[in-house]
Amino acid sequence: MSDFSEDLLRPTAEDDPAETSVRPRSGMCLPWLQKQVESVATRGKKEKDFAQTTSACLSFIQEALLKHQWQRAAEYMHSYLQILEDSDSNKRQAAPEIIWKLGSEILYYHPKSSVETFNTFADRMKNIGVLNYLTISLQHALYLLHHGMFDDASRNLSQAETWRYGEKSSSQEALINLVQAYKGLLQYYTWSKKKKELSELDEDDYAYSTASQNMFKHSWKTSTNFSALIQTPGVWDPFVKSYVEMLEFYGDQDGAREVLTNYAYDEKFPSNPNAHVYLYNFLKREKAPREKLISVLKILYQIVPSHTLMLEFHRLLRKSDKEEHHKLGLEVLFGVLDFAGCTKNMTAWQYLAKYLRQILMGSHLAWVQEEWNSRKNWWPGFHFSSFWAKSDWKEDKALAYEKAFVAGILLGKGCRYFRYISKQDHQDLRKKFKRMKKLVKKHSIVNPGP
Repeated sequence: MSDFSEDLLRPTAEDDPAETSVRPRSGMCLPWLQKQVESVATRGKKEKDFAQTTSACLSFIQEALLKHQWQRAAEYMHSYLQILEDSDSNKRQAAPEIIWKLGSEILYYHPKSSVETFNTFADRMKNIGVLNYLTISLQHALYLLHHGMFDDASRNLSQAETWRYGEKSSSQEALINLVQAYKGLLQYYTWSKKKKELSELDEDDYAYSTASQNMFKHSWKTSTNFSALIQTPGVWDPFVKSYVEMLEFYGDQDGAREVLTNYAYDEKFPSNPNAHVYLYNFLKREKAPREKLISVLKILYQIVPSHTLMLEFHRLLRKSDKEEHHKLGLEVLFGVLDFAGCTKNMTAWQYLAKYLRQILMGSHLAWVQEEWNSRKNWWPGFHFSSFWAKSDWKEDKALAYEKAFVAGILLGKGCRYFRYISKQDHQDLRKKFKRMKKLVKKHSIVNPGP
């Protein structure tokens, strides 16, 4: 075989015009691939032991990929392709998948690669490794989507959708479902564009009527793909969101509710916080009763106690008539502030300061003590150190004030954070500081008042 690096980069004017090879505008060509395809297709038998050569090539390719040496990897790939003619049937069967993974990675990053090069490589690899046809088709479509070639990606998926090889296996069925789902996403993309165009038209126009009919057509095709897919247990977030949006648009509220309820509560599906977020947002749009909204967010709280919806959850609990919900509302606020990403969440500190005052005035000291007992060994250093007092006062005085009040309630007026902030002289906060000191003196759980 000729040197692969030369084959890879040089023009192919001397090649047979009838031979199908890659001649992208970038100048990169792959005549070696055509030769390998022909060799395998004609079942040329070369009784050579390539084991050592191919094993070494594979190691060199992997090393080159790790170092992002794309040209070097391409050169070694030329020799590694001989594994397609290996006398070991197991190696021959495994080779197409390995070649696809390595080759697609090289072509994705190689400076002289192009979309045409990648397309040709993908198409030929589908024919060499028929058992990998669907997998390659999916990855090929995603590559095309990455380059903004939506129509080409859709055609690619349409071809894969009708592909069959031998008896339909469970793995083939799962991949076909994915192919149909991504095809559905592309159709949803088209539907979304038409929906936007529709919103800009006058309802009395003929164009509005035509656009509406087209949207119904696309909706039926897309929903068929999505509906079949989401029956299979898994995480189908983008598909579920798209499907529900279309169901809602066409007024099928019951269908949308059923999809989201099954996605969130069906035990066959893995635990997924997003499923509860989608259901909650849908119920909120429907103006569902507060109890229903609380029940959904209660599960989300158990999965992700620091989720951004937890502050909304707290507000719902606070408005409830049930005392157990009021107690849970305090737990939720403490739970949010347990996480490092929430330490400077002004709203969370405001809510906690206000709620502590309300709860202690309502004679629920035991609630506060229960939450504090599990945190008193680490919250002082985590939230209320001298370092944080100085840092918070410098960066956000309003935040520092709210935290100082909470620190005083939980740790008493001797707390370093409280002492530092309360001694600061700030004209706009003087009255608030004076009131804060009185409240801390009266309600601190360290020295409860009479």
